[in-house]
Amino acid sequence: MTVPIRVRRTALAVAGGLALTACISSGDDDSPDAEGGDDPITIGISLPLTGDFAEPGKGVEQGYEAWAAYMNENGGLLGRDVELTILDDQSSADRVASDYERLINEDGVDLVFGPFSTRLVVPAAQVAQDYGFLFVEPAGAAPEVFTQGFDNLFYAAPAVADDHYNHLADAIEAMPAAERPQTAAYAAMDDPFAMGTAYGLKARLEAMGVTTVADEVYPPNTTDFSSIAAQIASTDADIMVGGTQYQDAVNLILALQQLGYQPRMAAFSTAPTNPEFPAAIGDRTEGVLAPTGYTPEATYPSNQEFVEFYTEEYGTAPGEDQANAWTTGQVVAAAVEAVGCADPEPDCQQQLIDWLRENEVDTVVGPLSWDAEGRPQGAHLIQQYVGGEIRIVLPEDAAEAELIVEKPAW
Repeated sequence: MTVPIRVRRTALAVAGGLALTACISSGDDDSPDAEGGDDPITIGISLPLTGDFAEPGKGVEQGYEAWAAYMNENGGLLGRDVELTILDDQSSADRVASDYERLINEDGVDLVFGPFSTRLVVPAAQVAQDYGFLFVEPAGAAPEVFTQGFDNLFYAAPAVADDHYNHLADAIEAMPAAERPQTAAYAAMDDPFAMGTAYGLKARLEAMGVTTVADEVYPPNTTDFSSIAAQIASTDADIMVGGTQYQDAVNLILALQQLGYQPRMAAFSTAPTNPEFPAAIGDRTEGVLAPTGYTPEATYPSNQEFVEFYTEEYGTAPGEDQANAWTTGQVVAAAVEAVGCADPEPDCQQQLIDWLRENEVDTVVGPLSWDAEGRPQGAHLIQQYVGGEIRIVLPEDAAEAELIVEKPAW
């Protein structure tokens, strides 16, 4: 049975009342962090539990909480329990910055983990850097994250946003020119991550001679996609590329279906990997593509244990948001155990940063290493709905099913 974690959860900047008991592991007096005694290692996190990014934010929250529970059940970190303090930033960039100020200055946390979304990662990382804190984050993959001059940031996933579709672009480029899509339509949320995924593929396709016939950008709170769908449908583009989160992708696809638009290929970021996606758009998922940094079937050494633990906790297998949060915990834990400290002192935090700059960490999304700006040195898998199930189709050496080149009608 899972040992519960201690979580201090604060919403709307008011301390919440949820405190779960945890077993306390005794510290080793000879360990480098022995001065911490039996006190828990506190980790501060701000997440979008309400607002535009609430859906994936809650997934990240589940991943963090599952990781902490697993750690506490297996001896903790440096022999001490892990305690999370989670704030709700309401999907606000201003609020997330003040949250991390509070976590570091008022709550006095030992470590911090990053939030969800590039829009929130950048201001949060700035606060962490100002105080000299290591900042490992699960969901800030847009190019602008890595051009701010942060020297404390590490992205805990296989690839940055621009590279998410590289395997799909490679597959299309390998096709005879006459068989490739000739025209492409793009719709992207005005969000650095979403636009990064779509436009990373756009750059590759245009370099192959694929003509862009529609390029629509919409605000994050858009719910009515009728005009955007009409513009795309009027082009009859061969390939439809959505730079999306979850609900916007669902609404866009439903609008496109209602107009009878049938692309030869259709790719959307984030949404198709969500377990609720098939029910949301009906029984018409066949052939839909999506990049993903994670699959529960991955054979990486720690993944099976993660899947089993998470499934027992929540009754369902983890998705990408949960996996990237767990990976964040793995990355920080590897540095803490290697260096032997977990406290807010500048010397400790700098040692953690320096160790990650020089080392590779085995995680549930594969081995991770980073460049000087915190970019991971890997690539995303490409998944596709095949026979009603989402399966890895690219690259070929990791494929669970063959790529469907001509998407069936939806």
